[in-house]
Amino acid sequence: MRRIPTLLQCLRCALLACALAGGAVGVRAAPNDANDAAGERLQVAGPYLEMHTGPGRGYPVVHVVERRQWIVVELRHTDWYRVRAEGGQVGWVPRAQIETTLTEAGTSKTFRDLVIDDYLVRRLEFGSAWGHFKSEPMLKMWTQYRLADTVGVELAVAQVQGLFSGSDFWHLSLTSEPWSDRRLSPFFSVGLGQFKNIPNASLVDAAPTDAKLAHATLGLRWYLGERFVARLDTSLYTAFVADNRTTEYRAVTAGIAFFF
Repeated sequence: MRRIPTLLQCLRCALLACALAGGAVGVRAAPNDANDAAGERLQVAGPYLEMHTGPGRGYPVVHVVERRQWIVVELRHTDWYRVRAEGGQVGWVPRAQIETTLTEAGTSKTFRDLVIDDYLVRRLEFGSAWGHFKSEPMLKMWTQYRLADTVGVELAVAQVQGLFSGSDFWHLSLTSEPWSDRRLSPFFSVGLGQFKNIPNASLVDAAPTDAKLAHATLGLRWYLGERFVARLDTSLYTAFVADNRTTEYRAVTAGIAFFF
């Protein structure tokens, strides 16, 4: 029972590190986060276009661009664009407003959902989950790196604390996510690792187990927004406890991950 607080502390540290990393990534990316429209001239087609002093509704309006006047897109920060008016005024405009502009060819300007764009180019993911391993509580942490749009490699560590024993295991997996460009995306993974089970000291003649581990997982990933993903998965674990004997365990977990 003494190992659960240790893992909980690890989970807290991991989540705190993810949050700090997210803030750091956001701060670093903001000044240089230009999109494909940077430098493009656009004409205001609506009644007016409000320019704010910063990328958010809470910033005051510093200038109003009237219909048929031109602006130039310079930078992007999340769903906000820094633009320059004909008179040299600089301010920030939300994507909803800038989508009402026209290109130099006279066609409507459309912008992709920039938050989704960040999700599509994700590479590294950290997460933690809670669930059940057989009928016992289980805590798991993982990190995944995408090798390609639909293929990734994942390293996971987990801890199970039962009534009569405790288990630790890790596994390295190859993950396939055929529809990785969707908000709700199923995935499948297989992998190998190591499994250890330590019985409680109160049990008589109970021996610890140290065995090779194989697993197959079927899961569902749901993009929540910003840089967070919810994940639900069910796994079948096989521990090779002897040359002619294996033990199977089923697990279900639900958790949240941070990507960048």
